[in-house]
Amino acid sequence: TTASNHAHNGAPPPGPPGPPGQHPHMQQQQPPAQQPPPPPSQQILQRFLLPVSECSLNLESILEDLRCDPWIAPTNLRRNRCTGSALSVATSMLDIACPRRGARVMVFTGGPCTFGPGNIVSREKNKDLRSHADLAKGVEPLHQPACEFYAKLAHASRHHVGDVKGGTSGTSGGGGSGNVDSIHVVDVFACSLDQVGMLEMKELVEATGGLMVLGDSFGQSVFKESLRRVFNRHPEDKPGDGGLMMMAFGASMEVLTSRECKVSGAIGPVTSLHKKAPNVGDMEIGKGGTNAWGIGGIDPTTTIAVYFEVAVPGTTAVPEGKRRYIQFLTKYLHSNGKTRLRSTTLCGPWHNIIPPAPKSNNQQQQQNGYGGQPQEQDPLAPIKYSFDQEAAAVLTARLAVHRTETEDPGDVMRWVDRSLIRLCNKFADYIPDDPSSFRLVPQFSLYPQFMFHLRRSQFLQLFNSSPDEAAYYRYVLTRENTTNSLVMIQPTLLSYSFDGPPQPAMLDCQSVQPNTILLLDTFFHVVVFHGETIAAWREQKFHEQEDYASFRHLLEAPQSDAQMIMDARFPVPRYIVCDQHKSEARFLMAKLNPSVTPNTDGGVGAQVFTDDVSLRVFMEHLMKLAVQS
Repeated sequence: TTASNHAHNGAPPPGPPGPPGQHPHMQQQQPPAQQPPPPPSQQILQRFLLPVSECSLNLESILEDLRCDPWIAPTNLRRNRCTGSALSVATSMLDIACPRRGARVMVFTGGPCTFGPGNIVSREKNKDLRSHADLAKGVEPLHQPACEFYAKLAHASRHHVGDVKGGTSGTSGGGGSGNVDSIHVVDVFACSLDQVGMLEMKELVEATGGLMVLGDSFGQSVFKESLRRVFNRHPEDKPGDGGLMMMAFGASMEVLTSRECKVSGAIGPVTSLHKKAPNVGDMEIGKGGTNAWGIGGIDPTTTIAVYFEVAVPGTTAVPEGKRRYIQFLTKYLHSNGKTRLRSTTLCGPWHNIIPPAPKSNNQQQQQNGYGGQPQEQDPLAPIKYSFDQEAAAVLTARLAVHRTETEDPGDVMRWVDRSLIRLCNKFADYIPDDPSSFRLVPQFSLYPQFMFHLRRSQFLQLFNSSPDEAAYYRYVLTRENTTNSLVMIQPTLLSYSFDGPPQPAMLDCQSVQPNTILLLDTFFHVVVFHGETIAAWREQKFHEQEDYASFRHLLEAPQSDAQMIMDARFPVPRYIVCDQHKSEARFLMAKLNPSVTPNTDGGVGAQVFTDDVSLRVFMEHLMKLAVQS
């Protein structure tokens, strides 16, 4: 400022005082001292990363001037895409420019990577993208190198931060994060009718706590609304967080327990921090061998499944009145730049199972799966009546999905079946070798039904899905809460008719009636299904006549309810409106219990053309196997 003022007044700026006896004019003729070059982080911040207020006009101009590539690729070749190189450049820039500050790298891709590191297919269109069969046989040469490349990107930030440790962090308002492993988040928004490589990029997204969105095109609301909701903010009236973004960075979680239980592992968007502690169990479930995990990006809906094991031998009784304690320490970098630590402590009682005395055969008339004890003397009663079947179903589903990474889905389904049979054998009430006496208390009654739908879900059934779709569905399941996960496992169905208000309907093909409208929520899709008669009335435009206002209200009710579902969900589900016997009706029919098929006699409702067994047949086999002595 001083030099500028002197230049404006027509006088040269004064130089620094020279040594004694030196002429002032000689002092001014000396060349100015050369300024040291700015550090690489400052160079990147000045050239490539700027606040929105300083670059919004230029950025909007660039986006508005974007045009389709005039150099069309030959018909026998795919387009050149270097997604892996672009990700490497973006993550490296953030690692150097802001190693201690939260940031997101958002990938918008419309096709597979075909050039450079991370490529999953060659440019020649006669070379097909990898399929489930290719991956199972191990004949896809580009899959494993691509997975290894993205895995290195996931952990490159950790090593770089270790190199620059001790430098300026640049974090304002309260310091950086205690977990530098995943301070930068990578999100993938893939909109294409073809595969783009989400299977290979999954580990990078999972290790950084990123988000995945899969759609058909960038013009769909699945992409537009999902992108907007990434930047959701807290309500203005929320104390301490009002108006701030809900996202947080560099999160980590540590689990502390009392001596009677140990940590087996965690399943979700986490990476092991390899912290050995006395409460780490020998049995590993998911990512085990530690009691601390890095989560990376986190938001209010992020959910982690933690598995425990009882450290007390079965023959040793826990002292009466002894209670168990579990504490979760969650640390993260808030969007305001401050580090927060949240402590959540749980407490509960122990129950000692005392094996009953053996009984003769004529005394086993009220068998409950544990030594023939009557209900009032059942040693498992406290465990039975405290069982949370919804949470147990989600925990089992996450474990099954985790096992699909290293096992064949068919083997995983058989593991689910064996686990269900053992559970019913131990906790059901029955007379040995008498399936008709099989009974489950209300706390267990829905669990077999959840497992039936899990076996038929897109998480374990790979038919009619690509490797990218399977990876996307499974990743979303491992980060959603119990309510949303249950909707994915067993979708909800509502029935609308003239008989009254909307009613929950059985997820069965018998619920399909010509004079009803069904609303199906599978989490990824929201389907409004019109029965045959309703669709015919709509085609005749009865709803546009004043005399049929009730019919118009009937058509509008499921649409407004579907909009409410979509407004409160991320990623935004695909909205489908279909009619009975039309092509898109398959989205509903594939989720229904096939109680009526061409092979069954009679039955009310629409037929489902499938070889799958119905829930009734499934339960009959389960009861037969569970009561075997």
